Amino acid sequence: MTPWPDPVERVASFLRSTGAEARIEELGVETPTAEAAADAVGCTLGQIVKSIVLVCDRAPVVALVPGDQKADGGKVAQLVGARRATLARSAEVLSATGFEPGGVAPFPLERVSVVLVERSLARHPIVWAGAGSDHHMVALSPRELVRLTQGRVEDLVRDSP
Repeated sequence: MTPWPDPVERVASFLRSTGAEARIEELGVETPTAEAAADAVGCTLGQIVKSIVLVCDRAPVVALVPGDQKADGGKVAQLVGARRATLARSAEVLSATGFEPGGVAPFPLERVSVVLVERSLARHPIVWAGAGSDHHMVALSPRELVRLTQGRVEDLVRDSP
């Protein structure tokens, strides 16, 4: 078995150390988008967890939202007491999370003090999140996602028109 890339091994090590009920899958295709990830693992778009990095008054915040919805920056800013939230640029994503965009895992995130989890993720028994690269994903329950991220469950997505 070939070793996993360092970022994926970091995720695997975290999962082992926390006794997580989760599994990492190595995929034969890239999964840089939620749609590609859903196709690759054979699940609905809503079961994909997008790890969105936002800069809220200069502090990185990670919002975990379903692949079929969009994060609402205004809601996120309000929830963390910031004046505004802007989408992090690629370099900011890497600096804050240690992961490249397209492969951001929701854990471990040593430089991120706030993780928010969209409440509608709980409607699924299993969700899939990035695991450190665009070829690796982790499957776990929404409850386990919240536990591992120490995330706050909130309403983070844009309302439907």
